[in-house]
Amino acid sequence: MFNKILRENNIVAGILTIIRIYLGWHWLTAGWGKLMNGFDASGFLANAIANPVTGGEELAYPLYVKFIETFALPNAEIINFLIPWGEFLVGLGLILGCLTTYAAFFGMVMNFAFLMAGTISSNPWDILLAIFIAAAGFNAGKFGLDRFVIPAISNKIQTAKNKDKIARPLSKTT
Repeated sequence: MFNKILRENNIVAGILTIIRIYLGWHWLTAGWGKLMNGFDASGFLANAIANPVTGGEELAYPLYVKFIETFALPNAEIINFLIPWGEFLVGLGLILGCLTTYAAFFGMVMNFAFLMAGTISSNPWDILLAIFIAAAGFNAGKFGLDRFVIPAISNKIQTAKNKDKIARPLSKTT
């Protein structure tokens, strides 16, 4: 019942619009600041390796630490591009209500990455809000560009599927 209300109610869609604009502004300004002022994640990544999150004496996220050590830090230039643009585009998607569910999902991916690297900040709160946005699906972007974008994408996919069915030769059975 809660899921039905979350996904179909217009009042909830309005509340979700306010939440997604708030969360989107948070992401947009974080990304914009990094894009305009330059960004270098190498210090953050090195610190995540030097001071990993632990659960007692063991690493809490050993695979993530290994990922940072073997891929992220040696390829910091890629990370320096992905983080600011990812934050900016997630924010833009949430504010405009365009591909809202995807924006919320990728925002959660970044938040979890920051958490596993040892940054608390507003990440837990952002994750909680993003869960509601993602769970609401189309309703979260109902008062945004999703109202036009999602049906257009669905129509394109359906048209492509129909063309594929028409283009297939009929099989002969003897």
